[in-house]
Order: sequence, then structure tokens, then C-alpha cells
Amino acid sequence: MTSYEFTTIRVDEPRDGVALVTLDRRDKLNAIDMVMWYELHALCRTLEADPAVRAIVLTGAGRGFCAGADLESIGALADTTVEEFMRIQEHGASAIAAVKALPKPVIAAVNGPAAGGGLALALAADVRIAAPEAKFNVAFVRLGLSGCDVGVSWLLPRVVGLGHASELMLTGRLIDAAEAERIGLVNRVVAADDLLDAATGVATETVANSPFGVRLTKEALQLNVDAPSLHAAIALENRNQALASRSAGMAEALRAFHEKRPAEFAA
Repeated sequence: MTSYEFTTIRVDEPRDGVALVTLDRRDKLNAIDMVMWYELHALCRTLEADPAVRAIVLTGAGRGFCAGADLESIGALADTTVEEFMRIQEHGASAIAAVKALPKPVIAAVNGPAAGGGLALALAADVRIAAPEAKFNVAFVRLGLSGCDVGVSWLLPRVVGLGHASELMLTGRLIDAAEAERIGLVNRVVAADDLLDAATGVATETVANSPFGVRLTKEALQLNVDAPSLHAAIALENRNQALASRSAGMAEALRAFHEKRPAEFAA
């Protein structure tokens, strides 16, 4: 795995093919400052380019997952021009989009509060597993801003449905892990001591499949959630299956099946 050097993010390799990304501003509940926004961009570029990384687990250091934007940074933004604010806004939002656009599966291990931009990061993941200590809210509306920020108005309704999303975004209400599981915001809740093992287990299961097949699966899921029709969705599926049928991954999967052994896929 490539060597990663950041000041607000740690990257480890708990298992072959799996990168464990830890947001590390624990004294601020991993709130996002300008440095972390820039490092999230750099992280996504590097993860995408690293062939040794085939799945990603995203979590937070200490008691929090990510408390959203650093409130000191928000206070400073009040003194900027609207043009400067817009540039900063676009940079932060594009970092969330970069996480969502990663072609490799991202599993969020939500160990504590995920508010505002932290909620957006969790939503940008493909799978969310939470500890009982996790809490979620759309913090922006509580700060005198619109509840629609850094992609949440697109991401949240697609995960929990429009009704639940509307309530959370209009009120800014804080919900606990149990409610998050009930409305489908998280896939499941596990004990805090089991959280990283559960998330890494999901990542490991995806790594057991062919990298090309997983990439095409994630691509089709993201595109077909907004497909204009069933026919359009099936057309993309057909194209992807035709491509995958000629890949080294399918050939190896079939060999492994006939030889009764685990498949071994090249990165």
C-alpha cells in the first residue's frame, strides 16, 4: 500500500486490500477544518490510484466520527466576501463528492457523533455501520444556514427516503443509532468494541470479489438509482456484464469454482 502522510487523517492497512482511514482531530471530535478538506481531496486521489487498496473503511479517532465543519472556521467565514465564501463552499462540497465518486467500496464505521459535514461523509459511503454511541444530525439548519449543504440534500433522501430526510433537514434534530437503524440511515448497529471488526469484515468480503466486478457494481448502483427507466438501468447492466465476461476476474472466478479453491484476483 502507498505511504500516506497527512496531518488530520491516518491511513492503516488492517487486512490485505483494505485501507483504514481515520479522521484524526480527536480534540475537536474530528471537526473538518480547511486542512482536512484539502487532505480529503488528496486522500481520494491517492486511494483511487493505489492498486493495493480495494476497499476502504472510514472512521473517526476518539469519541467522534466527525462533528462537521469546525465552528471556528465557520466564524471566520462570516467575514469573507460572498465570492470567497462560494469558493470555500465549493471546495468542501467537492471533497464529499470525491468520496462518493471513489470507484472502490467505502464502509463508514460511525463510532460517535456525525453532524453536518460528518453526516455527509457517512452518507457518501456505500455502507454504514454504527456503534450505539453514534448520533446523527443535519447541523447546518441550526447554524442559520440552509439544511441543504455539501450534498446532503441529494444523498440523504436516497438513503432514508424523502419523508425522513425532510424531517431531519428541516428540524436539525439529533437522532441516536437505534433510530438511524430504524429509518435505514445505517445498515446495522454493533457494540463499540466490535465496530471496526464489523466494518473491516464487510470490506474483506468485497475484496474477495474481482476488483473489476466490484467497480462495475458500484458504478451501476450509483447511476441506476437515478436511471430514467428500468430499460435504461438494464441497458447499463447488460453493457457491464458483457465487459466483465471478458475480464481476467471472471476467468479466475470460474477456474477457482471448478478447482474448489478461493479465487485469487490481481489488483
